[in-house]
Amino acid sequence: MNAQRPPETLEQRIRRVVQEVVEIVPHNPDWPAVFHREKEHLESCLPAGSIRRIEHFGSTAIPGLAAKPIIDMLVEVVSLDQTKREIVPILESQGYDYFWRPMWSEDAPPSYAWFIKRDAHGVRTHHIHMVERRFPQWDALLFRDYLITHPEVAAAYQELKLRLAAEHPDDRVAYAKAKTEFITAVTERARQARSPSSE
Repeated sequence: MNAQRPPETLEQRIRRVVQEVVEIVPHNPDWPAVFHREKEHLESCLPAGSIRRIEHFGSTAIPGLAAKPIIDMLVEVVSLDQTKREIVPILESQGYDYFWRPMWSEDAPPSYAWFIKRDAHGVRTHHIHMVERRFPQWDALLFRDYLITHPEVAAAYQELKLRLAAEHPDDRVAYAKAKTEFITAVTERARQARSPSSE
């Protein structure tokens, strides 16, 4: 009789996910459709009234941009307390990895629910970030929209990502931190560029 493997500790789970390979691939025009399929799945399986909107962000949401082949989704939930009670058990039962709050930074934005969806081979396909309405993660949409309308900035971001992926091929934390300065600067530029009518 085979002994059952003991469940992972939180520390072991964190170590496993942050050391997975950083791979940048050419843009795939199917990525928006992949996002929409997962959006429909979440809307169909989660409790009615628990989510308000679902957005596609990150590099896979920007036409023509090379990216890690993982769909980033930003989900506005009515309540993170409700999310922990009702949504987490549903998605964990379907095989999603679940973490509460960013795992590698004490000065990160407020705690939130983060899920990783994988395919049948265990490869990441989606990152799902569940936050409430006024959380700072929504600034990611400013960055997304600015890159869509400024292809020269998108090209500079792609060049940066390719270089950092080569420098940090198996350290997702270092890769993400190294992009922060660029993302922060562009997001601030996008905020300043917004017209009053778009507030």
